[in-house]
Amino acid sequence: MASQPNQPFMTEAQYLASERSSDVKREYIDGEVIAMAGAHHNHSRIAANVLGEFRNHLKGRSCEAFMADTKVKAGQNYFYPDVVVDCTEAQGNADYLTSPLLIVEVLSNSTRKIDTTKKLLYYINIPSLEEYVLIEQDIASIVMMRRKHNWRSEYFYLGDQVTFDSIQLTLSVAELYDRVDNDDVKQFKQALVEQDQ
Repeated sequence: MASQPNQPFMTEAQYLASERSSDVKREYIDGEVIAMAGAHHNHSRIAANVLGEFRNHLKGRSCEAFMADTKVKAGQNYFYPDVVVDCTEAQGNADYLTSPLLIVEVLSNSTRKIDTTKKLLYYINIPSLEEYVLIEQDIASIVMMRRKHNWRSEYFYLGDQVTFDSIQLTLSVAELYDRVDNDDVKQFKQALVEQDQ
């Protein structure tokens, strides 16, 4: 989701109190409140694909997948990841998660910088987090970062399989880009058609 111009500085307590009555979702980063704008259709499709695959896989397990309406606390900051997996029961404060296992952000021109810099730094410092995944919406490219690999980036493209070790799930990149309308996906589909002829 794209972010809108920053609002005035608030304390963490002021943000949390005001967030309950806010008409729009707002993230809280280094004391600034940033309103979240609507997302492009491709962004929504990718996030829905990820959530659907995760939810189906996690049925009957203690872990649960959430979409962009669930806040995550990272230090003194609060974010709305596109998809997050948490394996702890909500304890005390149901307004946000504090122990995510896996976070997925869908990148766009307006979110790429913050998702790959500030959010990356805050997310990887959450003790429970095992994997951080960045999925491009305008091209078919997935970056996986894992704690066990010292957050080194691994890249996946159409035709590849990507394994989410934290939840023991392997998916094709094509499944995650189902119904997405970008040049990479069109070319990949065309190549498959030509292969079948």
